[in-house]
Amino acid sequence: MKTIKFKVNGQDVSVTCPPSQPLLDVLRNELQLTGSKECCGKGECGSCTVLVNDVAICSCLMLIGQIENDSVVTIEGIGQTAIMDPIQQAFCDEGATQCGYCTPGFIVMARSFLDSIDHVPTADEVMKALSGNLCRCTGYTKIIKAVQAAAKKQLFQEISN
Repeated sequence: MKTIKFKVNGQDVSVTCPPSQPLLDVLRNELQLTGSKECCGKGECGSCTVLVNDVAICSCLMLIGQIENDSVVTIEGIGQTAIMDPIQQAFCDEGATQCGYCTPGFIVMARSFLDSIDHVPTADEVMKALSGNLCRCTGYTKIIKAVQAAAKKQLFQEISN
């Protein structure tokens, strides 16, 4: 057992657990941040995507001992119902969710992608950026449109500020 200190969604936290425990398990079981979902457990589906020091990672593959003193942002840190991030609003507006299981991972990955560009991406750019995330119950058309809509809104806000 080891006490590990890090930030989650801007808040300092510490957990005492085996350093070999997956970050996903700590987020869900110790910190009750259940937005990130476990699906494959192998880093192949992206349902558990979080940002660690602003880099999108599959939290099922990262061990809690690897993130000491780091910063983690989960779907809960991207935005809440009352104050949605533009990507969350776009997913709602475009109907880009079905069962919703993969949605948190897509939104976290899309937020990371949109933070790295300064234009409205093409469908190919979006597909490449989100290629590590899988949706089992819908096509990707509405997801792609949601990312593009969020990019437009984000660019418009930057221009008007």
